[in-house]
Amino acid sequence: MARVALDNVDKFYGAVQALSAVSLDIEDGEFVVFVGPSGCGKSTLLRAIAGLESISAGTIAIGGEDVTAVAPSDRGVAMVFQSYALYPHMTVSANMEFGMKINGVSPAERQARVAEAARILQLDDLMDRKPGQLSGGQRQRVAIGRAIVKEPRVFLFDEPLSNLDAKLRVQMRVELEALHEQLGATMIYVTHDQVEAMTMADKIVVLNGGRVEQVGPPLELYHHPATEFVADFIGAPSMNFLDVDLVAETGGLTAAYGARRIPIDGAAPQPGPARLGIRPEHLHLAAPGQGILDAEVQVTEALGGETYLYCRTAEGDRLVIKAEGDSPLAAGQTIGLQLDSRRLHLFGGDGQSLRV
Repeated sequence: MARVALDNVDKFYGAVQALSAVSLDIEDGEFVVFVGPSGCGKSTLLRAIAGLESISAGTIAIGGEDVTAVAPSDRGVAMVFQSYALYPHMTVSANMEFGMKINGVSPAERQARVAEAARILQLDDLMDRKPGQLSGGQRQRVAIGRAIVKEPRVFLFDEPLSNLDAKLRVQMRVELEALHEQLGATMIYVTHDQVEAMTMADKIVVLNGGRVEQVGPPLELYHHPATEFVADFIGAPSMNFLDVDLVAETGGLTAAYGARRIPIDGAAPQPGPARLGIRPEHLHLAAPGQGILDAEVQVTEALGGETYLYCRTAEGDRLVIKAEGDSPLAAGQTIGLQLDSRRLHLFGGDGQSLRV
């Protein structure tokens, strides 16, 4: 396996810049997830690493070797696409060994590699079937097996689970995590699903408009987002945001929200306008008038283990609250809300975190 290093990578399509000064280090054996909204550049970046997209500036190195101008077939990478891209007229076994056959790998070596991949992916009983006889999850495992037999330095996954139903996606997600543990491989995975990113990654790279917003372990990004964009994108439901004014008072800094005063704990910035962020699970229910804020419940979503309350404050802002699964609250009721002051996030007008 190998370390991947990107240094100031730019990519232009005519006058449109798809990637801007992307610098990134992916360590040997890491599972790294590129995540962000549609059009943020995550698939373009993955394809650039694979060599399927040329870059306009910068360098890409794999295993200490500069591969910026190296052909895709010589980079030592294997890519698993969103579409399975299997040959419909070939059996599972033939699909998995086809690339090796083209590259002149001996029959004995091909058979050994295919047998090992089939064992790892539990495909032994499916080797004589054709893709049309397989489920979506089975086809995706064959596509992954085709990548494994190449014995690449780096595995690249471009939204490989997006065509599967919700239950199968969870199952395949667990299988991919187990595969990473078993192979100890360097894996780079692209998804727009932040739940996939949070559960699978050793390290998440959040992209926005072709730029890297933040890089770090999943819980670091969740608890310490560097920008409002990251705070909003990581977490489901998303973080709540309120426009406030930070005011210096005798007891310390507070956030003025309408007539309310929200105490700010810990290191805090200078007084002035700010955006206050609070996650749904850090809002706690209280009797009306007994909390820091009051809000009116507009919609409830009871999911069994928890209930999500979609509310609106008197100032007109929307809030989502995570409550107990058997919450009796209904639309039209007024509730009080306590805010966990240790869990508040503050962002400036430029979207950067104000916490030091």
